[in-house]
Amino acid sequence: MRSSDLITIAPGRVGLGSPEEHLDDIAAKQHYPRVWFEDELPQHMVEMAAFRIERCPVTNAAFAAFAEASGYVTEAEEKGFGLVYGADYWEERPGASWRHPAGPQDSVEDRLDHPVVHVTHADAAAYAKWAGMRLPTEAEWEYVAHGPTWRCWPWGDEWDVARANSSEYWARTSIADFPAWRAWWSDRHRRHGGVPATSPVGSFSPAGDSPFGVADMAGNVAEWTATPYHMYSPDQVYDPVYLAATDRYMVVRGGGWMNFRFQIRTSERVACHPAYANFATGFRCAVSAGPATA
Repeated sequence: MRSSDLITIAPGRVGLGSPEEHLDDIAAKQHYPRVWFEDELPQHMVEMAAFRIERCPVTNAAFAAFAEASGYVTEAEEKGFGLVYGADYWEERPGASWRHPAGPQDSVEDRLDHPVVHVTHADAAAYAKWAGMRLPTEAEWEYVAHGPTWRCWPWGDEWDVARANSSEYWARTSIADFPAWRAWWSDRHRRHGGVPATSPVGSFSPAGDSPFGVADMAGNVAEWTATPYHMYSPDQVYDPVYLAATDRYMVVRGGGWMNFRFQIRTSERVACHPAYANFATGFRCAVSAGPATA
């Protein structure tokens, strides 16, 4: 890994999680109830050590180099299918994998600079180890996304559709509820099937970058972290569904190309089973403070 691909993040004290008033605001603006976002509470201060993180998610080209050099076979390739969102819901698409995101008829050969998808947590961790790096922690990821001071999106608190690869970018209209998302998805699925609408990494730079100059921290692909899903405080009241996922699932951050504005916020948390993989989830790597390793 070239050191120029990594951005150094200085140590600091940062507030992680969402302010209470922010959750009230988004609950009023879209169709999901506030309880869906309360795993972002309470906002709390964390001391961050210095580390380095990749400016962009891992690409198909980089993952291909790993697979060729190591002979690694992903879990989707072993199982013979990958998760693709069909006309109405997620489906196990035979032959879908990182090489063929929509199935055997699709190929990443013309999308080598796009982020890799259809990778489980183990797949991402295997790549990171091979590259001499690791997955970022959830705290590191959020710190990079909004900087030393909390903000809703990497660029600030005002939504700008032109700064991130999201469903609203492709729909060219506001999406704030499921019917609006469904209308966009039905049209996209009719025209493109399961081919993911990823974009070349860094396409929305510099306007969509975080305060540290890190790209694609909102949209394009959701990203695995190294952190098991957990609640921020034993004193906070959470929905039982969150408690059921505690320590059994891993945290995924950032949202992807098929999500709308409130699903790609800097403090949005998603719990995923480590064996989960789909055509909208990828990852990036980090290293602890010090020189990059090859």
